[in-house]
Amino acid sequence: MALLHPDSRLCDAILRDTSLIPVMARFGVSLGMGEKSIATVCNEHDLDVDFFVTILNTYINEDFFPERHLQSFCIEPIIDYLTKTNAYYARFQLPNIERHFVRLIELSGKEANNLERVYNFFMTVRDELLQRIDTDHKQWFPRLQASLGACSEPLHVDAATPMPATDTVEEKLNDLLSLIVKHLSGNYDINLCHAVIFALTSLRNDIKQHNRIRNRILRPVAIALQCDSPIISRS
Repeated sequence: MALLHPDSRLCDAILRDTSLIPVMARFGVSLGMGEKSIATVCNEHDLDVDFFVTILNTYINEDFFPERHLQSFCIEPIIDYLTKTNAYYARFQLPNIERHFVRLIELSGKEANNLERVYNFFMTVRDELLQRIDTDHKQWFPRLQASLGACSEPLHVDAATPMPATDTVEEKLNDLLSLIVKHLSGNYDINLCHAVIFALTSLRNDIKQHNRIRNRILRPVAIALQCDSPIISRS
């Protein structure tokens, strides 16, 4: 997908990639923007248009990730964006997947199948993600903000900071999808099964982009401030 620019129409971007809907919602932008440009929408919502466009481009283009450009922004809007992303996972995406799973089990055949096993695996992944979110908000983000506030000298951020191994939540979501696709057995409601798969895929893809910002923007800053997150470090 072509890169977005301030004069691009936001509706065109959304129609080409509907995964941007929850992303823009984290900025307080809802549907019904008509044919307004991204710059106009940002002006109406008092948003930094450059930051907004950079985040949207990060989500729609796999190869787009301007670390140095993102590091030029104040850290506060990045933390605020990741905070709202975490809230979206906890309040909407995870409960939605859980509801679909529970209903799928209720309406599927009673003969032996592995839906309960798959559901239990999902609950393990859910709990791990919720624990990471809790650590972000109670420990990592506050430490970052406090350390930045106390920093009296220019901060040297090493652009060559090694990336951690694949995030365990992202990796387990891949395993979960693989388990469903390869090993689901017995009779089951096909529409609800598809709903579960699509919802899990949406969460996995969103977390993949979320982790790029966490690990390639916030993590180098945290290392420079000597307040790296223990969860980030071992992922």
